[in-house]
Amino acid sequence: MSETPEPTQTYEQAREELADVVRRLEAGGLTLEESLGLWERGEALAELCQHWLDRARERLAAAAPTDPQG
Repeated sequence: MSETPEPTQTYEQAREELADVVRRLEAGGLTLEESLGLWERGEALAELCQHWLDRARERLAAAAPTDPQG
């Protein structure tokens, strides 16, 4: 199994776009199709943010000293 390539959008970019999507959805005034499109984009952005957070946790775990008593 090959490793997933790195996303082209940074965590900060994805988080900011996700916040914008939420603001637009909360403001209302959208058609059903527009709302669904934004919801789907928000789901994709949330997954991307989770990817970056998971990678950060992995890097922290790899950098943490091992417990000699463990």
